[in-house]
Amino acid sequence: MQPAAPPLGIPMVYLVDDEAVVRDALAWLLRSRRRLSEGFPSADAFEAWLATRDVAGGTWPDAPSCLLLDVRMPGTSGLQLFDRLVERGIIERLPVIFLTGHGDVPTAVAAVKRGAFDFVEKPFSDNALVDRVEQALLTSGEAIGKLRQRRQVERSVADLTDRERDVMYRVIEGLPNKLIADALGISVRTVEVHRARMFEKMNVRSAVELTNLLREHQSPAG
Repeated sequence: MQPAAPPLGIPMVYLVDDEAVVRDALAWLLRSRRRLSEGFPSADAFEAWLATRDVAGGTWPDAPSCLLLDVRMPGTSGLQLFDRLVERGIIERLPVIFLTGHGDVPTAVAAVKRGAFDFVEKPFSDNALVDRVEQALLTSGEAIGKLRQRRQVERSVADLTDRERDVMYRVIEGLPNKLIADALGISVRTVEVHRARMFEKMNVRSAVELTNLLREHQSPAG
């Protein structure tokens, strides 16, 4: 098994709405349910803040997170911001819940089909909204965990020597040591040594465990 990843940070809910009264009400609701939040008055303000985070490198968010996003706002709309988040490949780690008026429901439904987590129509039920936020945070945490595990597998593969990687490819093909030795022009004993070191670096105990690990996390070696 791969070593356990560091624990995730404290969950955070981001609020993007041009109405301060709405942001304040949402923040109060979340505080009453022991959830932290941070508000932004516009999509542009949120994007400027996001530019200071390592989104492309995959280190942000490092805690379960979700975004409550108003559909209609002056300037950059919620839908435009959402499309940019889709382009950045972040909406699995930062699920988006749209806050929408009745007239915007068809638009919000279309956004859900493009990957938004959900939409909540104003005026919303506090319990229903918080339930969806909790589910979004759970989804975010799972996505962040999977990304961390995949990065760990990629680092482990990168740490292999060329010969260890050659052996690994043939191990996952199901070849026995004798055929690996013949294919690489080395002794069976040398194969055994490389195989043992490769298993140690990949932190697995069998060829089946190695194959499953690479398949599950879609390592380049897979």
